[in-house]
Amino acid sequence: QVQLIESGGGLVQTGGSLRLSCAASGLPFSSYNMGWFRQAPGKEREFVAVINWSSGRTLYADSVKGRFVISGDNARNMLYLQMSSLKPEDTAVYYCAADLRGPFLILKSKANQFDYWGQGTQVTVSS
Repeated sequence: QVQLIESGGGLVQTGGSLRLSCAASGLPFSSYNMGWFRQAPGKEREFVAVINWSSGRTLYADSVKGRFVISGDNARNMLYLQMSSLKPEDTAVYYCAADLRGPFLILKSKANQFDYWGQGTQVTVSS
């Protein structure tokens, strides 16, 4: 059974940094894509970043490009999101997600293309 557990959220001031972590277990094979999404109150869940687990290829939303970095630790089955230069508009619940359907050469960015989700971790950026 696939489980994704996020951690690392919190309250930070504008311009600050946070690193989110996602512990993954039960993944059935070694090649897949993992992503981060976020959802602010009253808004739809939106794509943040995705990484191909075997190649390390990444894709970012324009709103976070240059500020956020997605990475993975294959040996520990950990996914990370390093967030810098945070803005109030980054405030949201952040979710870790796994795409196990493939094809994995395509880095997907829609929530309905991901099969498994964590419970989310709150990030609040104060102005």
